[in-house]
Amino acid sequence: MLNWLSNNWIEIFGVISGFIYLILEIKEKTLMWLVGIISSFLFFFVFLDAKLYANLSLQIYYIIIGIYGWYYWKKGNKAKKQVETSSINTKQFLYLSMFSVIVFILYSYILTHYTDSQIPYFDSLTTTLSITASIMLARKILEQWILWIFVDTFSMILYAYQGLYLTSFLFAIFTILAVIGYLQWEKNMKKNTKFA
Repeated sequence: MLNWLSNNWIEIFGVISGFIYLILEIKEKTLMWLVGIISSFLFFFVFLDAKLYANLSLQIYYIIIGIYGWYYWKKGNKAKKQVETSSINTKQFLYLSMFSVIVFILYSYILTHYTDSQIPYFDSLTTTLSITASIMLARKILEQWILWIFVDTFSMILYAYQGLYLTSFLFAIFTILAVIGYLQWEKNMKKNTKFA
C-alpha cells in the first residue's frame, strides 16, 4: 500500500484538489479557479506519464482559462459587479459548436499523425468538449454542466482503460456532482431572475 501511495502521490493530490475544485464550482465560489490551477498542474504530469497527450495539453489550457475565469468572476463584466449565471443563446451555441468541430479535427489529426497515442479520437473528443465546457464555465453559462456530465462519464471510461483507476473514480464522482451542479445553478439562476 505504501509503495502504491509513493508511486501515485501526484495523482492522489490531483484527485483531492479536483474534488475540492468541483465542490467550489457547484457553490459558485471564485476560489475554485485557484484550486483548479493547482489540480491542472498536477494532472499535467499524470497524463504525461499515461501518454494522454490531448488531455495533457488540456491541463495547460485549464491553467490559462483558470487565470481568465478568476479575473472575470472576480472583477465581473462591465455592466454588472457580479457575473450572473445565464443560459446559452443561439449565437453562442453555433459559435461553440463550430469551434468544437474544428478543435476536434485538429487534435485528432495531430494525435494520429504525430504521437504514439493509443486512443487518439477518444482523447481528442474529451479534450475538445472540456475546452468548450470550460469556456462556458468562465462565462457562467448553465449548460456547461451538460457537457461536463458527458465528458466526465466518457473520461471515467477512458481513464479506467488507461489504468488510472483513482482518476477514473474521481470522474465517476464528477459525473454525479455535475448533475448536482446543474440543478443547483439552475435553481440559483431562476431565483436571481425572479428577484431581478
